[in-house]
Amino acid sequence: MIFPDIDPIVHIGPWALQWGPLALRWYALAYVAGILLGWRYAVVLVRDARLWGGRPATATPLQIDDLVLWVTLGIILGGRIGYVMFYMLLNAEQRANLAHNPLDVFKVWEGGMSFHGGFLGVCAAVLLFARRNRIDILKLGDLVAPVAPIGLFFGRCANFINGELWGRETNQPWGMVFCNDTIRRANDGGCPAGDHARHPSQLYEAALEGVLLFLILRLATHRFKWLQRRGALVATFLLCYGLFRVALEGVRNPDHGMPAFPFGLTMGMILSIPMLAIGALLLWRALREPVAAPLPDSHEPA
Repeated sequence: MIFPDIDPIVHIGPWALQWGPLALRWYALAYVAGILLGWRYAVVLVRDARLWGGRPATATPLQIDDLVLWVTLGIILGGRIGYVMFYMLLNAEQRANLAHNPLDVFKVWEGGMSFHGGFLGVCAAVLLFARRNRIDILKLGDLVAPVAPIGLFFGRCANFINGELWGRETNQPWGMVFCNDTIRRANDGGCPAGDHARHPSQLYEAALEGVLLFLILRLATHRFKWLQRRGALVATFLLCYGLFRVALEGVRNPDHGMPAFPFGLTMGMILSIPMLAIGALLLWRALREPVAAPLPDSHEPA
C-alpha cells in the first residue's frame, strides 16, 4: 500500500490554514483534542459517585479544571525537554547542530516530542498540584491515568498523518510505503523511509496504547472500582504502556542516528523497562492495601 497523500497542515477546501511560517497542523489539533477530551472524561469520573465507594472523589470538577493547565504545561515542556535529552543529545548530527544553533531547542513547531519526557512532565505537574492542593499524589495519579490513553491515541494518529515514526520493513499485505508527494516536497524530492513497505507502527501504537489501554483502564475503574484502591490505576497504566511499547519497538524502526545500545535494545525499550518495574511494585502494594471503608451516611449517627 502507498501512504496516502495527507498534508500535515489543516485545509478547508483548497485553502491551507497557514499564515507565513505559522500553520495549523493536525499534530497540534491532536494535542488539543486529547487534552480537551481527557479533561471532560476526568470530570465525568469525579462526578460518578458509584466509582468512589461512598467516599468523596479525589478532586472536585473545579480542581480538575485547574489541573488541566498544569498537565498541559507538563506535556509540552516535558515532551520537548525529554526529546532533547533522550534523542537530540545522543544523536551526533543533531548534537552538533545544537552546538551551532542552540535556539533550535525551542522550535517545537518543527517536531520533536518525547512520550517519556511528556510522561515525566505530567508526573511533575501532578506532584506539584497535589502538594499545593493537599491531595494524595497516588490518588491524583489514579485519576489522571485513565485519561492518558485518549491523548496517546490522537498523538499516534497524528504521527501517522505526518508520515513519521514508521515501522521496520515488512512483507505483510498491510505494509505501507511511506512516500508521497507531500513527503517528497518536504525532503528535497526524497523519502526518508525509502521505497520499501513498512509496518504502520503508528497505527499499532494508536490501537494498543490508545484504544486497548483505555478499555483496560475503563474496566479497572468501572468494573473493579480501582479508583478506590490507591495506586492501582497508576500501576496498571505503567505496566500496560511499558509492555505495549517494549513489544512494539520490535516492529518500529529505530530512531535515526542513535548509538547502538547493548542487547539490541532501543531508546524506547530503555525508557519503558523502568515503567514495568515501578508498575509491578505499585500494583503489588495497591493490592495488599485494604480498600477504605465508605464514610457513614450523614443522616445517621456516626
